[in-house]
Amino acid sequence: MNSSLTDAFDALLGAPDRSPEFVLNETVRLVGEALHADRCFLCIRNPETEQSRIAFVWRRDESIPDVAPAHRAWADDAPIRAEDPLYRAALDLRPSVYVEDVETATPEVLDRAFEAAHFGHRALIHAHVVEGGTLWAILQPAVFDAPRVWTDMERDWIEKLVPKLIGPVRAIVETSPD
Repeated sequence: MNSSLTDAFDALLGAPDRSPEFVLNETVRLVGEALHADRCFLCIRNPETEQSRIAFVWRRDESIPDVAPAHRAWADDAPIRAEDPLYRAALDLRPSVYVEDVETATPEVLDRAFEAAHFGHRALIHAHVVEGGTLWAILQPAVFDAPRVWTDMERDWIEKLVPKLIGPVRAIVETSPD
């Protein structure tokens, strides 16, 4: 990832005149475009209520599936924690997960049937936005048609980016009426 892209994110995330919603919408778009992903979303989580929802979605074009409406509403963590090893990893504060091929990933990493039924992607990053031992969000860029190797440079860039999302994510979660 080049320094001008990093500078653009830093400017976006540090802009005091931008709403958290604007910042996060632009973030998923910029991440998706930078990684040449098909879709990128941000699932935000309220640690007090133990609920989450996919709040921000970018798709390369209309041929890429959107997330199901049910995933956009606040929902309890318990059912997805039981069903999804990736979400369990995030809640357990394990490192972000870089899946190069959903079809060859082990059951310890993900549940192929769950991924196919709910998301339909072939490769993804499951980047955990954590602060002070608390999961606040998951950033998930993904591709659909083929496996994807996530380079060391891309991994490093994502790991440096996700902590910067805490401020706008917390602002949205803490003011959410739900």
